[in-house]
Amino acid sequence: MSILSLRLPNSLHEQIRLLAKKDGISINQFVASAAAEKMAALLTEEYIESRSKRASHKKFQAVLNKIPDVEPEDHDRL
Repeated sequence: MSILSLRLPNSLHEQIRLLAKKDGISINQFVASAAAEKMAALLTEEYIESRSKRASHKKFQAVLNKIPDVEPEDHDRL
């Protein structure tokens, strides 16, 4: 486990304190969770971008062409 000293504006600290209390967790848990969520979002963006570079429009169209041309059932209609 690492220790991180963090400077926050008082207003932000107070909001974090209130939200952590409302959620029944410590400020440390709240901040660690927030950092993990941000990290996951950024890493997901990187992953999707790297996958998109390997994409093939031709292969995508080939998969779409396999879908039968039928009307959707009533429960599947928009």
